[in-house]
Amino acid sequence: MKITVVTSNSNKVAETKNLFQPEIEVDHISLDCPEFRNSDVNIIAKGKAEYAYEKLHIPLIVDDTAFCIEALGGFPGPYAAYVSDTLGNSGILKLLEGIENLNASFTTAIAYIDKTGVRIFSGTLNGWIGPASGINGFGYDPIFYPGERSLAALELPEKNRISHRAKALLAFRDWLVKNRVLVCEDNR
Repeated sequence: MKITVVTSNSNKVAETKNLFQPEIEVDHISLDCPEFRNSDVNIIAKGKAEYAYEKLHIPLIVDDTAFCIEALGGFPGPYAAYVSDTLGNSGILKLLEGIENLNASFTTAIAYIDKTGVRIFSGTLNGWIGPASGINGFGYDPIFYPGERSLAALELPEKNRISHRAKALLAFRDWLVKNRVLVCEDNR
């Protein structure tokens, strides 16, 4: 069985390969998909999947992630990548100075599309915001703590057991294997 991951983020590809191989072969295509504006990551992921499928005509998965900080009303939400690029982790920490409620969560939606349509699989990881620590991971991983250590302080196998993306990918993988979906090129 083989699945194509469409992303420009090599870290996401590595996480997917770590969870799927050798049972499921992972192929990667880097394609810039439009970032649809919506407060729901499921809708954003669905839009990205439809765009990628229209361009590539093969079964594939894409993802979208929301990073929600409770004290900031869910900000940055589905705009996590943009906020990370503009404010960075130091900017987020500055926004939270003097705030006691540091609860936050990640939610990832994996959208699988083939000629029969789109299916969404999601995973959520709750935690809190703390001082940057660790050298692994990317994005908000150094300041997000699902427990005593930040995501960036966890080794990849440990992170993959608990992460929001891993939960969504594992739900997809289980569905794929259970339904014995043959992932192959659709008729053009």
